[in-house]
Amino acid sequence: MKTLKLTQDTQKNILESLLKRSPNNYTEFEGRVNDIITNVREKKDEAVFSYTKQFDGADINASNVLVTKEEIEEAYSLVDEKLLTVIRKALVNIKKYHEKQVQNSWFTTEDGIILGQKVTALEKAGVYVPGGKAVYPSSVLMNVLPAKVAGVDKIIMCTPPGKDGKVYPSTLVAANEAGVDEIYKVGGAQAVAAMAFGTESIPKVDKIVGPGNIYVALAKKAVFGYVSIDSIAGPSEILVLADETANPKFVAADLLSQAEHDEMASAILITTSQELAEKVSEEVDKFVAQLSRKEIIQKSLDNYGYILVADNLDDAIDATNAIASEHMEVVTKDPFSVMTRIRNAGAIFVGEYSSEPLGDYFAGPNHVLPTNGTAKFFSPLGVDDFIKKSSVISYSREALEKVHKDIEQFAECEQLTAHANSIKVRFEE
Repeated sequence: MKTLKLTQDTQKNILESLLKRSPNNYTEFEGRVNDIITNVREKKDEAVFSYTKQFDGADINASNVLVTKEEIEEAYSLVDEKLLTVIRKALVNIKKYHEKQVQNSWFTTEDGIILGQKVTALEKAGVYVPGGKAVYPSSVLMNVLPAKVAGVDKIIMCTPPGKDGKVYPSTLVAANEAGVDEIYKVGGAQAVAAMAFGTESIPKVDKIVGPGNIYVALAKKAVFGYVSIDSIAGPSEILVLADETANPKFVAADLLSQAEHDEMASAILITTSQELAEKVSEEVDKFVAQLSRKEIIQKSLDNYGYILVADNLDDAIDATNAIASEHMEVVTKDPFSVMTRIRNAGAIFVGEYSSEPLGDYFAGPNHVLPTNGTAKFFSPLGVDDFIKKSSVISYSREALEKVHKDIEQFAECEQLTAHANSIKVRFEE
């Protein structure tokens, strides 16, 4: 891995390099995505099934686009019992964690005034689950369970089929275990458009969540406003903040856990120890030689892999907050103290036995996290993403009478006389 001294210039250059990976920079794909969305919006099922044939090679139509109970039963027969057990254990952890996030409606009453906030779950949520090169039952759990905990009335899922018209068994099993109501064999931008606008077969939803390729990301961006979305996710990221107490083998393994996602993934170590930097680089080379996705890992490291050596811990923490990584590990002498100084990170893993994949699969916190520096203002996916809040206001005549002249004056200041009049008429003789 490239080892550099942490300076203002190296930090600035790395940030610029990382931000180039944002989906917002792939405008050359937007025209194609917009064409797909327009076609699906106008031709509905006809367009969806045509694109599924074109992109996935599957013959899908109105009679087989919805996954049947028989297909789900078949999926259970094909999934290893040990995997099913792990899925169920992870499900319990994820559900328990998100139950802590539940918000309740509240009201205050004083002198004839009732004020409050009414919390309501969304009616319909759409979950996109990738297919193609890889299978992600963990993403099914992470996207569906917060919606279930929030109380969403109906959850549908779209995922691309194989050429045989079937969906990965583990994806179906995870969806059924999590409580998805309907599963459709549709992927890509066409799936996003179908959920955003509705077709004869696929219902319109209120919000679309879930990861996908650049076409899916740009499609979600394009339909935002017609529906809500979780985020426009970029490539995966990990940043490890470590000092001389860290185990170089552990650090190297954790960096590579994200580098293997794709060639655009980033893996960064910021350390106060030159010795650790050298040892981690050596361990990385050893691991890459033996890992199954070595070609992808190496390209990721060549493009977006860095070891930065800081003069002191304060500088290291400042750089960590500037980068605002999706996944962030603290492996220092006093990791919890350092953790309190981290302002910007999607998920913070504290201590050498809190490896990033723990969060990806099992611990309970959501693994759908802000990327490309958006951890400075975005949060992980959670129950809040599947609720909306309405303000509640109720004044008695006596309560309004005490303040009606104040309101009228405010309205007249803004030259909104109809506003003022709607208050004034209530107190005219």
